[in-house]
Amino acid sequence: MNQRKENFALRLLAAAMASSPGPASACAVCFGQSDSKLAVGMNMGILTLLLVIGAVLAACASFFIFLARRSARMASPAANASVAPPSK
Repeated sequence: MNQRKENFALRLLAAAMASSPGPASACAVCFGQSDSKLAVGMNMGILTLLLVIGAVLAACASFFIFLARRSARMASPAANASVAPPSK
């Protein structure tokens, strides 16, 4: 039982040490060097993510527009008349 308490205490200490915050370093923009390569790379990463998200949203919107147009075309009487069976 004593071994179990020591094991729990060591695990608790390890978890506390692992979750303790380390020193934080500010980015180049916070230091006032907005023209550094780090800031340029960060801006390019943000732009890339915005372009990817915009492309996915545009693809989803165009798919739903396609579905709406197709359902409207299938619901129109002229489209239904063309698929009606021929009369005898």
